[in-house]
Amino acid sequence: MKPIIISIIAAVILIGGAFLLTKNNNITEQVANANNVTVVDGKQIIEIRAKGGYLPRRSIAKAGMPTILRFDTLGTFDCSASVRIPSMDISKILPNSGTTDIDLGSSKQGIMEGTCGMGMYPFEINFQ
Repeated sequence: MKPIIISIIAAVILIGGAFLLTKNNNITEQVANANNVTVVDGKQIIEIRAKGGYLPRRSIAKAGMPTILRFDTLGTFDCSASVRIPSMDISKILPNSGTTDIDLGSSKQGIMEGTCGMGMYPFEINFQ
């Protein structure tokens, strides 16, 4: 009976540890991808991966600067291939694989929110 109890405790510890490691890796990935804004020829380019949602979900960009929102897809077949930004009256269908640029112009200070076509996957850009 003792070996069974020890085995169960060991299994719970291993499963719990695996869960925590996976959860921390997702947080690390989101933080690592937080620097998704680059400046090229006086325009800031915000890169977001679209597949099973948007990564990163939150981006920080400079207000008052010409901005390109670049979506990268690679085998995207879910609703994140349909992007909506209601405040700018933007609706765009992304290709299954490739990049799609959306010119946002020079955004004012504030938070711009977007979603997939079904409203399931949100993303936001904080213009500061």
